Amino acid sequence: MLAEYQMTSSPLNADSLNNEVRDLLKTVQQEVGFVPNMYANMAHSPSLLQTYMTGYKAFRKESAFSPQEQEVILLTISRENGCEYCVSAHSMIAARQAGINDDILQAIRDGREVNDSRLAALSAFTRKLVTRRGLARKYDVKAFLDAGFSEGQILEIVLAIGMETLSIYSNHLFHTGLDEAFADWEWKDMDSEQKIPDRMEVRSMQQDVP
Repeated sequence: MLAEYQMTSSPLNADSLNNEVRDLLKTVQQEVGFVPNMYANMAHSPSLLQTYMTGYKAFRKESAFSPQEQEVILLTISRENGCEYCVSAHSMIAARQAGINDDILQAIRDGREVNDSRLAALSAFTRKLVTRRGLARKYDVKAFLDAGFSEGQILEIVLAIGMETLSIYSNHLFHTGLDEAFADWEWKDMDSEQKIPDRMEVRSMQQDVP
């Protein structure tokens, strides 16, 4: 999914930036091995990039979720928001680094239920938090807790949603080009962006009904 408007700023190069942003991108270079286009775009707002990187590291290092569970969460958030760049990138991480099997990975990419009860509950609850904007229903929470997760992990999903939203919205606006490193996992959003305003209009119409 891409925004109707596309940002005109080009990706930034660490060598031509001020110290603050240059240091951020050099950190990315050291940790990832290259500077993904997403980071080079977000660098136009140092505070945005810094906030994203801080949240991302905190989620990766401090959450009680396993690497596989983390990727299920991030993939689900990305797919629900129609972020082609994020789904592609996280698909690569899920397959090569987190060790998620192809069936589970493809199910999330396709929007189908995962053939693993614990991961299915995690993906379903994450999707509910995204679509309901945090307004979780009691039975949704119960299903999540019954799958063996804790209340504290609900807040960790909130952290993931928050930091992923920064990257997702940036990618929507920049129409971020996919890096070669993620090309084998390219994902295309088959749902038209027109569906979002359509849903909003339906809700508005329903609210107007006496």
